Amino acid sequence: MILTVTPNPSLDRTYEVPSLDRGEVIRATGERMDPGGKGVNVSRAVAAAGQRTVAVLPLGGAPGALVASLLDAQGIEVAPVPVAGATRSNIALAEADGVLTKINAPGPELTAAEQELLLETVRKQSRDADWIACCGSLPRGLAPSWYAELVARAHAAGVRIALDTSGPALIEALRERPDVVKPNAEELAEAVSRPLATVGDAVKAAEELRELGAGAVLASLGADGQLLVDASGAWYGSARVDVVRSNVGAGDSSLAGFLIAGGHGPDALASAVAHGAAAVQLPGSVMPTPADLDPAAVTVTADVPVDLVLTEPVA
Repeated sequence: MILTVTPNPSLDRTYEVPSLDRGEVIRATGERMDPGGKGVNVSRAVAAAGQRTVAVLPLGGAPGALVASLLDAQGIEVAPVPVAGATRSNIALAEADGVLTKINAPGPELTAAEQELLLETVRKQSRDADWIACCGSLPRGLAPSWYAELVARAHAAGVRIALDTSGPALIEALRERPDVVKPNAEELAEAVSRPLATVGDAVKAAEELRELGAGAVLASLGADGQLLVDASGAWYGSARVDVVRSNVGAGDSSLAGFLIAGGHGPDALASAVAHGAAAVQLPGSVMPTPADLDPAAVTVTADVPVDLVLTEPVA
């Protein structure tokens, strides 16, 4: 069972539009409403793969009730933490050429009592968990050290933990040695305070995160594939993608694929790449089912192309 923790969940509305023209009336060609947040998306991807998952998340107001209802309809067990503030609502505009524009609300501010209840709920739900995936930004009220506290408590309970966050929250958590961290290229560059121009630059940055405490680094490089760097070395994975429809939740789908496949080694990286590639070819934040995966399109190698220039270098 994979337990997910989403401190700042959302109700996500995604609109597909031909193009985004500022100041004009834009008629959407499609729309979706989904429960959102990185940990929520991991749970959705795990459930789509036919595996058990429990989602821990603070929920409040009418948007929170709707998030719980949508998750329940997808067969996801919800462990809600009641909060006084309303769950945030986000908007995503997906253009026909694959460009995505997101408007994310800040979300409610959690009180000290609500923060502790969130940690306690994770503790209770983690008894049957093989992995805990802690994902996303921290809501107002939570200090950057909150994820570090969660990692420490998870390890004290003997549970492996994967962390997908960025900035000070990531740096603070590294001291508690999370088993896996999953930055994208931008987050990886931010963590080491320097630009990334090549795959080799990303490998060096991932190695530095391991020196700071990460057990393994699963790094998403967008169209340039994914990296896995752990104690045994580095692997590079890529996949053929025919049409990009939306990259919403693609990184979360990758993390789910990685954990479903055991959470370590090249086979897990191949699963991560397959799930991420499938996700970008689906509309909105739809998560891939096993029928959507194309393992034959995935290549994983220990011969990392360190000189490969990133399609979108990170300044």
